[in-house]
Amino acid sequence: MKIAVASGKGGTGKTTIATNLARTVASFGDRVVYVDCDVEEPNGHIFLKPHIEETREATMFYPVIDEKICTSCGLCAKICQYKAIMVLADTPVVFPEMCHSCGGCTLVCPVDAITEHDRAIGTIETGTSDGIHFIHGRLTIGEAMSPPLIRQVKKLAPDGDIVIMDSPPGTSCPVIETVRDADYVLLVTEPTPFGLNDLILAVEVVEKLRLPYGVAINRSDIGTDDTVKYCTKNHIPVVLSVPDDRRIAEAYSRGILAVEAIPEFLDRFSALYGELKRRAKQ
Repeated sequence: MKIAVASGKGGTGKTTIATNLARTVASFGDRVVYVDCDVEEPNGHIFLKPHIEETREATMFYPVIDEKICTSCGLCAKICQYKAIMVLADTPVVFPEMCHSCGGCTLVCPVDAITEHDRAIGTIETGTSDGIHFIHGRLTIGEAMSPPLIRQVKKLAPDGDIVIMDSPPGTSCPVIETVRDADYVLLVTEPTPFGLNDLILAVEVVEKLRLPYGVAINRSDIGTDDTVKYCTKNHIPVVLSVPDDRRIAEAYSRGILAVEAIPEFLDRFSALYGELKRRAKQ
């Protein structure tokens, strides 16, 4: 079972819920895989404190053009939908950071002047944390695209009783790449106007992808009840509510999980796990 934990905006508590859920499931003896797909700013390791066992370089290929062979026909530039190749004054110019590694330019070149070379885009670290198989990626600063690294991070994730994918915030390409093959998407929000606005955007995304989903409301006893009204009106299940508890904030500031600092929260996340299993099978 693959559970994607996502949110329409940052700061809603997505990683808090994902890491606490992972620790709760592991306490039952189930095989848990935690995948931090927020490769631009991974922070699940702060709370799970994994022992990193392997670090590998993540790469993607880009075209290199042999100007001695190239005839400047421009076919490579025409086929590239991302403007990673342009012909300027009869000279082909490649912009590696814009390349999506589709290989189209290599296929259309009539004189085989293009070869594919690897370039590093980040690193991937894997390890363990008290029964949790841990994996995350770190995108190199300055890289324009995170989906290629997210794909590689997900590909390295082993099978488990539950795979928890901690998504980047927002509703753009990195989020879609993370959630697209999930069995269930848990959308984390907060009961504020900003939270509701971005929840609506996130709901539109998962419905376009035709994925089953539910909502977790963090700091549920602040703000307004507009989020609950929206979910009720649109028949969206609220599968978890987490109160605005100072003890959670204090534990968070020290890098400690809520289920470890506050014993009664273990029951809350145990119930969430049962609900997710039930809904994912529907």
